[in-house]
Amino acid sequence: MPDWLADYTTLTVADREHGLGAEDLERLAVAASVTGHEDEIVGLRERAHDDYLRRGMVDAAVRCAYWIGFHLQNRGDVAQASGWLARLRRLVPDDADALLPALLRMPDALVEMYAGAASTALPTFEDVGRRAARYGDVDMFVLSGLGRGRCLAQLSRDEESWATLDEIMVHVVAGTVAPQVAGLAYCSVVALCLDRYDLRRAQEWTQALTDWIADQHGLVPYRGTCLVHRAEILQLRGAWDEAAAEAGSACDRLVLSGEPGIGLAHYRIGELARLRGDLGLAERAFHQAAAYGVEVQPGLALLRLAQGRPDAAAAGLDRALVEYVDSARRPVVLAARVEVALATGDLSAAQTAVGELQRFADPDGPAYLRGLAEHACGAVILASGDAGAALPRLRRAWSVWQQLEAPYEAARARLLVANACRALGDDDAASMELDAARTALEALGAVVDLAAVDSAAVGAAAGPLSAREREVLGLLATGTTNRAIARQLFLSEKTVARHVSNIFGKLGVASRAAATSYAYEHGLAPTRSPTG
Repeated sequence: MPDWLADYTTLTVADREHGLGAEDLERLAVAASVTGHEDEIVGLRERAHDDYLRRGMVDAAVRCAYWIGFHLQNRGDVAQASGWLARLRRLVPDDADALLPALLRMPDALVEMYAGAASTALPTFEDVGRRAARYGDVDMFVLSGLGRGRCLAQLSRDEESWATLDEIMVHVVAGTVAPQVAGLAYCSVVALCLDRYDLRRAQEWTQALTDWIADQHGLVPYRGTCLVHRAEILQLRGAWDEAAAEAGSACDRLVLSGEPGIGLAHYRIGELARLRGDLGLAERAFHQAAAYGVEVQPGLALLRLAQGRPDAAAAGLDRALVEYVDSARRPVVLAARVEVALATGDLSAAQTAVGELQRFADPDGPAYLRGLAEHACGAVILASGDAGAALPRLRRAWSVWQQLEAPYEAARARLLVANACRALGDDDAASMELDAARTALEALGAVVDLAAVDSAAVGAAAGPLSAREREVLGLLATGTTNRAIARQLFLSEKTVARHVSNIFGKLGVASRAAATSYAYEHGLAPTRSPTG
């Protein structure tokens, strides 16, 4: 088991006492990287680079300089990284069969890839990968594989992309690559998994890497934006306390390092606060995310809905759908648009949004998108009055959320299942589904959604009765006559008689005594009898 903290301490003391040679300086640079002393890395490797050159070890000097450029690029110092790249090109001979000349083409390929020119960049990554495999350089094989996998993803060659990325992650979790490569690989692969909604794969690699990290004493495992990705995965799995802690740590680290991604950390904090009912914190977090240029939909719209501002929620989502036509987040924005539309009774808008959402739900694609589509479609069908057709879709949505180990989404699906069962007259099933949803939401601390469960429970108790019919039944259960009920509710006696007749028909009872029994069994009878 590596003890990185001990290595860092021992080598730092040795360097202070008598100075280290290039090889040990590189070891110290790796230990500094692993233990979180990132500000020391460039200086240590620069000294190692100069020492290699003095000793005539050009290849070693070039590799050392390559890692300097790698670190500078990753922390956002693009100009300095470019300077080191230019320096390297003067040192490396143009040997057609060697690995190093091919490596120097990778930065240009990265620029092309991020500019959207995947077909232009792909041959470079493939060439480096072939050479790295031939020379047995696992680090460069993994780095080139990251580029190749992303290019293939951009070109919609998904099967090849995942095969490439899965292969390099096998090397990462086996511990055969440098720690700085492992960190970049994990963060890049998980980010791509989240962008493409392959949450099962993201969870699997996260768990594998977590197991590997447990064997690395002193290692600071996740940095900056990686913490944000980890927080998103933890949120999905229902570990909301841990997710909030990781998102908070990401904010602190990203502020100190100046790295991009801090807006995403604030957005994640806002989402977790919203779910837990801390609407003030959520509001502040979304404003901070927006200040860093992050799109705050759909989180802000769902916050507005929780605040009782559905018009603002709908406007925000509609703007995002117009502005970000090709955004990877479009499916979740559409799902939120369905939720807001149903909350305001705009069935037409809900049907439009769910129609587009269903186009993302490829049967062979990510399970998460299928779950979103089934959930939203079932909700719309239920709202349109066809509980029988809605129920199978809602059950399928629940099954997907269970498979993805997503307890919050599963609980929300069960709440809709309960509503469908109630509409079909199966009060026992509705009650059991509500109890299961409540238990899950209480464990999560989902305050806002628990209110929806309580509301559904009241509806379940009321059964098929309207609000006015529940009032009439409550008074009837106390022995109040139709005339007295009419007087208290400011209705005509004839209207009360019609309500009583409707109540008997809906409840399937034939007497006031049976209706009274139903009222007490379902909590609809008042605790104190009115006079009249």
